[in-house]
Amino acid sequence: MSDTLIRSLELIEPGDLVVYHGSIRLLHGVVWVAIPCPCQVCGAFDRMGLPESRFALADPWGELPGPHHVRRQSLTRSAACG
Repeated sequence: MSDTLIRSLELIEPGDLVVYHGSIRLLHGVVWVAIPCPCQVCGAFDRMGLPESRFALADPWGELPGPHHVRRQSLTRSAACG
């Protein structure tokens, strides 16, 4: 399998269930819904076409506040996605 195909399989898309493994250790292992980060700075980077789009994470059950400005490298697609 080519690197390009493997990388495309790893891409996190809005609405995906993900597991966070970034700098906030307390939130590791929790399943989140990835949504585009709503802040103005992340939105500006996205509009400029920079490849570093960031996410805000939403708790599907509404129990925890989710982190914002999360890089794709800090996320892994949840096994629940199939």
